[in-house]
Amino acid sequence: MWRLKVAEGGNNNNNNMNVKEKKAYIYSTNEFVGRQIWEFDAEAGSQEERAEVEAARSTFYNNRFHLKPCSDLLWRMQFLREKRFQQTIPQVKVEDGEVIACEKATTSLRRAVHFFSALQAADGHWPAENAGPLFFLPPLVSMFGFPLHVFIFIFIFFDPI
Repeated sequence: MWRLKVAEGGNNNNNNMNVKEKKAYIYSTNEFVGRQIWEFDAEAGSQEERAEVEAARSTFYNNRFHLKPCSDLLWRMQFLREKRFQQTIPQVKVEDGEVIACEKATTSLRRAVHFFSALQAADGHWPAENAGPLFFLPPLVSMFGFPLHVFIFIFIFFDPI
């Protein structure tokens, strides 16, 4: 089973290692804050946890052409399980045409913050695959040294037809 390890692997404060062992590892001046490592252990986790991971894997495999991002399901399952997360704030339902009251907005915000604080790593960051804002990239695609959007502009206004 895959396990995410965050900010681990440092040997800065480990004085009981000899010099040869210390040189075998990388060094960090910030105790590896934000460092994420996925490790695989086939024997890790209970049968129930392995079945949950297998179900997430097969769901991703079956929907991989419809929903490309992985949604970080393994990370979410691991962190919520480790922190024994229970969503105690009730879900707010808003009907069509209903005016949203301050109380409903506050309850929804409190519920979201409660959930995302459970997903926060011990060093303060949210480990995740950030493939979401890929829509920012098209202007950066270049062709022959010029950004592609410049060529489109040129072709539109200087078309010989």
